[in-house]
Amino acid sequence: MEELFEKVVRTLKDEGLSALSRKTKSYIKTRNIEKQAKNNQVFRDVLFINGCGEELPHPTRYRVTHQREQLEYYGMTSSEVFFKHLSLDMVRLYRTFVFFRCPYTEEINEFILKARELNKKVFYDVDDLVIDTEYTDQIPYLDTMSMEERKAYDDNVRNMGKLLKMCDAAITSTTHLQIELKKFVPEVLINRNTASEEMGCLSEKALRLKKSKSTVDIGYFSGSITHNDDFEMILPVIIEVMTFYQEVRLHLVGELDLPPELLEFQNRIIIHPFVDWKKLPELIAEVDINLAPLTDTLFNKAKSENKWVEAALVKVPTIASDLGAFKEKIVNEKTGILCTDIGEWKNALITLIENSDKRKEIAEAAYQYCKQYCMTYKKGFELVDFLRKHLKKNMLIVLPSFEISGGIMVALTHAKIMQKRGYDVSLACINAKIHWYGDNQQIPVLLMNDKMLDGEWDIAVATMWSTLKNVIEYPKIKKRCYLVQNYETDFYQIGDPLRRKANETYAVVSSINYLTISKWCQNWLKKEFGQECKYVPNGIEYNQFYNNHNERKFDRKKKIRILIEGDCGSYYKNVDESFKIINELDKDKYEIWYMSYNAEPKEWYRVDRFLHKIPYEKVAEVYQECDILLKTSILESFSYPPLEMMATGGMVVAVPNGGNEEYLVSGENCLMYKQGDIEEAVKAIETLCSDEVLRHQLYVHGLETAEKREWSLLEEKIEEFYTED
Repeated sequence: MEELFEKVVRTLKDEGLSALSRKTKSYIKTRNIEKQAKNNQVFRDVLFINGCGEELPHPTRYRVTHQREQLEYYGMTSSEVFFKHLSLDMVRLYRTFVFFRCPYTEEINEFILKARELNKKVFYDVDDLVIDTEYTDQIPYLDTMSMEERKAYDDNVRNMGKLLKMCDAAITSTTHLQIELKKFVPEVLINRNTASEEMGCLSEKALRLKKSKSTVDIGYFSGSITHNDDFEMILPVIIEVMTFYQEVRLHLVGELDLPPELLEFQNRIIIHPFVDWKKLPELIAEVDINLAPLTDTLFNKAKSENKWVEAALVKVPTIASDLGAFKEKIVNEKTGILCTDIGEWKNALITLIENSDKRKEIAEAAYQYCKQYCMTYKKGFELVDFLRKHLKKNMLIVLPSFEISGGIMVALTHAKIMQKRGYDVSLACINAKIHWYGDNQQIPVLLMNDKMLDGEWDIAVATMWSTLKNVIEYPKIKKRCYLVQNYETDFYQIGDPLRRKANETYAVVSSINYLTISKWCQNWLKKEFGQECKYVPNGIEYNQFYNNHNERKFDRKKKIRILIEGDCGSYYKNVDESFKIINELDKDKYEIWYMSYNAEPKEWYRVDRFLHKIPYEKVAEVYQECDILLKTSILESFSYPPLEMMATGGMVVAVPNGGNEEYLVSGENCLMYKQGDIEEAVKAIETLCSDEVLRHQLYVHGLETAEKREWSLLEEKIEEFYTED
């Protein structure tokens, strides 16, 4: 606050009340934009990070505000923030980032490193050669600075160049800038400055207000104090025409020192201070001839054609130096007049002063050209196309919640794999309470509703039936997928209306790509719903379970430890049957552990130790401490616990179901029994305890089965699973 107060006092003292008012409006606008960007948490395509303060509003308007408008006309959404207010968390909320005239800072460095980690692209935008002191040393005005001011200026220039080199590509406004920027980054897009819709409207209004007059008014709209030398170049001609033509008046606008040579004409010189850009069209429209001189330096050759466009939109002809963007865009004698020396400047001025028809002819031609080719709505495609070509494909995986289950873990693992393989991956949840998932490998988390998502997605994946509606209804998705991991209709009892809602999701006839990790799901989707469904094998973090594995000894001196896993509140987990089996076993011989994430054990269950809401990373330790997994689920698309138990070297007794039959083979890597046959289950457990040869065979083949399901062996297949048609 103290720093802000000092700026207010300094501006008021050095620049006056009008400058303070202008800068205050700009500051308030910037802070409002930042507050909106920070608080709304809306996902959009592009974030512009603005490096120009309120003292330089015009570059920001052209290179941030107008480019944002271009993107909007072609379907890309954006926000903007001042570079000092950039937060690391904003990297979650955008596909890509454009740094405009920003200097390097440690905070920005951290931001870019995080963006790279998330496979997001970073661009640099600059509209002047303020990226190396080799260029800025060509600005004569800088020699008038104090040593302290010059050092600060040069340090800022070097830091802009440093940040430029960190970016993937650059965007700029002119050909000469493109040539120089390619020395810093491999690819540079020329996206010329364009006039916004509002500029167009204000220009049309200014045209309607034009009045006939007896004077011929010449205008020089300098823009900044660095243009003193440019004006001095044509000063002799200005003096000559003002001496000869008494009807000529000179308008000077902006930061320009009035040369002493012009004092004798001061009654015909109108000096305007910097004005708000919205008043500029009306001001330009007051003149009859627009002057745009530039001294022949590399720095000036890189400048844009803004002054010509702004004048053309209010039908004022421009005389400009024959270099840089003026040379490229102006057709000499048709849409403007180009000059290479002082003689040509004199001839051009005399021609336009004396010939009003010529002024009108050039002005009309320039007006028609700029209306057609220099407006934001006409020139956004190349920018959008450039950004889209550089962006990594992005992917949204929609979850019902972050409560851990087998299906959620599969989706999260797929997300990690796709991010590892170069995709820009985000997770979405309707009631997400976190911004990031994971520790060592972080994935952004977004809020899943139409008010919080406003960006494009190459791939969006529904993971449970309740998430499919979100994927279908959100409009900006190229490829919609539905990862079916179970027959969720049967998750609900008969009579529950959610049965119908779940079932409907398997019968969608629109362009949904059905995917599954279960051959059982693949079969019923085809037979019962006519859906062609792609399949990829499910995987396991093999080393997480294999580390510290051991072949169980079944020492008669110790109790055999049986693990029962599953939610007893879900009937399809069939946990009651597990405990019916336990009740038939010798209490003195067996110790019973029960692990459940949600429901707690029923009163009649015989449980020696209850393990509730065990974090997934700790589950392997539980398996390693147990000898036998008793798994009695009757409905599972893919059953993880048997696979995980085998990876630790443990034994498995299970009921066959659609989720385990693709990898469990009774007598080879497990023992299976028919659902409901309690006696057969008891016999299987007792056989494991007594038959050491069988146990060793199941141990060896169990490890082999689990190892084949290691996620790292499936990564390429999983990428193809989501990306290939």
